[in-house]
Amino acid sequence: MQLLRERIIGQDAALNEIEKMLHVVKADFSSPDRSLSVTLMLAPTGVGKTETVRLIAEAIYGRPDAFCRIDMNTLAQEHYAAALTGAPPGYVGSKEGHSLFDELEKASNEVIRGLMNVLDTGRLTLTAGTKTIDFRNCMIFMTSNVGAQAAQQYLDKLSYLPEKMQALCLKRVPTQRIIEKVMQRKFDPEFLNRIDRSLHYQAVQHDALPRLVEIELDKLNKRLQHQQRSVHLSASAKAYFYQDHDIRYGARHLGRKMRTELEPILALYFLNQPEQFSLHLDCVDGQLVVLPEQAKA
Repeated sequence: MQLLRERIIGQDAALNEIEKMLHVVKADFSSPDRSLSVTLMLAPTGVGKTETVRLIAEAIYGRPDAFCRIDMNTLAQEHYAAALTGAPPGYVGSKEGHSLFDELEKASNEVIRGLMNVLDTGRLTLTAGTKTIDFRNCMIFMTSNVGAQAAQQYLDKLSYLPEKMQALCLKRVPTQRIIEKVMQRKFDPEFLNRIDRSLHYQAVQHDALPRLVEIELDKLNKRLQHQQRSVHLSASAKAYFYQDHDIRYGARHLGRKMRTELEPILALYFLNQPEQFSLHLDCVDGQLVVLPEQAKA
C-alpha cells in the first residue's frame, strides 16, 4: 500500500477500501465459489483508476503490466457479446492474478450481462463449451467514467454561487450521489448487485498538482538511469507544467504535457551534447530554458 499511497494522490478514501480488500485476499479465506474480489472504480478521466490496478500488479508480481486488461470500448456493439466467450487473443490464459475491465460504460448491454456469471460464480465458459476460464483466484477490477459528465455539469452550475452556498449544496447533494444515480440508470440492478465495492475517486485538485509533477519527473529520471543521466527542474519550471491546468483532464494531461514539451528539449540537449549527463531547466517569461553551466551551481 505504501507504493499506492506514494503514487495515487488525493484518493485516501478509495485507497483505504482497497487496503481492506487486500487484507481479506491476503488472509486467504475468500469464498471458493467466486472471484477474490469485484471492485468498480468510478471517476472522471486521469485520476488514477487504471494506475491503481497497475501499481497493485507491480507490488504483487513485480511488473505493472502483470494483469489481463480488456478495453470494453472494443465491445460496444451487441454482436460483440460473443467476443468474451469466443476467446480472442489475450483474453484467455490470465486466470490468476487480476483482470481489468476498462471503460465499462462503453460496452453494450449484452456484453455487460455476459459478465454477470463471471462476477457471480468466478467462471466463464467459452462458446464451444469445451473450456472454462476460472476467475476464482482472481481480483476483478472495473473502471467507468459513468456519471462524470453529469457531476461536472453540477459543479459548473454551483460555481456561480457563493462559496458557502456551494459547500451547503455539496453537503446536501454530493457529486457521489449524482454519479450513483447515473450509474443506476446505466447498469441493471442484477449487475450492480454482484459488485463488492464501488469506489468513488475524486477529481484531481489543484493542491495535488505539484506532487503529480514530482511523480512524473521521478518516472522520467528512472527511465534515464540506464544512461546515467538526469534532469532537474527549478520551482518555476515545475510550476510551468501545472499552471493553468484544467483539472477535468486529471493527471494524464500533466504527463502528456511533460512528454510533448519537456522530453523534446531533453532529447535535443543530450543528442547535441552527448558528453553531458545532467540537464537543469528553468522557466523564464513562460518559456522553458536550459540553465547555463555557471548557473547550475
